[in-house]
Amino acid sequence: MAGQAGISHPYNIVVVGQGGRLQYEAIIFAASLRAMSPDFAGRLIVAEPQPGPRWDNDPRLRGDDTHELMERLGIEVIPFENRYFGQSYPYGNKIEALFALPKGEPFVFFDTDTLVTGDIASVPFDFDRPTASLRREGTWPKLELYGPGYTQIWKSLYDLVGLDFESSLDDRWPDEYWQRYLYFNAGFFFYKCPHEFGQRFLDYALAIRDTPPPELVVQELNPWLDQVALPLVIHALGGGRDTLPDGLLDGDITCHYRILPLLYARENDHVVEVLEAVTAPNWIKKVLKKYDPIKRMIYQERGHKVRALFDRENLPRKEQAIRNTIKRNGFWMR
Repeated sequence: MAGQAGISHPYNIVVVGQGGRLQYEAIIFAASLRAMSPDFAGRLIVAEPQPGPRWDNDPRLRGDDTHELMERLGIEVIPFENRYFGQSYPYGNKIEALFALPKGEPFVFFDTDTLVTGDIASVPFDFDRPTASLRREGTWPKLELYGPGYTQIWKSLYDLVGLDFESSLDDRWPDEYWQRYLYFNAGFFFYKCPHEFGQRFLDYALAIRDTPPPELVVQELNPWLDQVALPLVIHALGGGRDTLPDGLLDGDITCHYRILPLLYARENDHVVEVLEAVTAPNWIKKVLKKYDPIKRMIYQERGHKVRALFDRENLPRKEQAIRNTIKRNGFWMR
């Protein structure tokens, strides 16, 4: 049964890949999955947006060498169309890509900037009870003086899509503290059917974008729209904060590193060792080194210069402070 470690039915893993940084991150993700989770029995899918009126340029994967490497890594590239998002909001890819996946088959979505550092087959996914990443800061909403508070803002969104607000609250935290309210990073999420999840995600995102409640008048929705809609989707489908054991995804099994300088700055030695081991084979290296930030950070060892700037036992509390230190020292790349 899904939800019991070791005997889960096969499920599909999907990332979005498009030309440029994301295609190289997708290769690293796949290489780490194959190395660290040899017993993963499902399909590994890269969903590829197709050119159309919502893109200024062709967003597809570039280069025969990339396609050949993906095939060798056992990746299936599946195209999808952008009907609602695209160039103006590329984070919408993670919503629209879901409709290209097999209907009724459980899936786990990951951002491409994720490294698999353990055996993903050991994760006891309960595909009836979705969740998403809790490795996040209180990035949204940003409260304004004399403006509505967290409760007013979040309740207006639950009211907008007809969901019960009170049952989403975490009473371990006080009123008007951001962690009391259901909020995730969209770096991973899962469910038993990508179409059902995707339709909710699309409906809620479009409702928030196109008919926002008055409480959102001063709130920025780009790039936060997906992370604003995601808690509503998970709540509507019977999920929540605690449907996975702590310490697995965004822990011992996966690392959502965001960009390579941040990985080298703050992640533990095991994460760095996995990254450098899975990118070392020549047949992988010859493709990855065509992307300058990867060439410099990994192969020219600039990442270790970043690493030397920080004490990982005493990191700055805010990610922005880490970014600023890296930039000040001239090592920022993405």
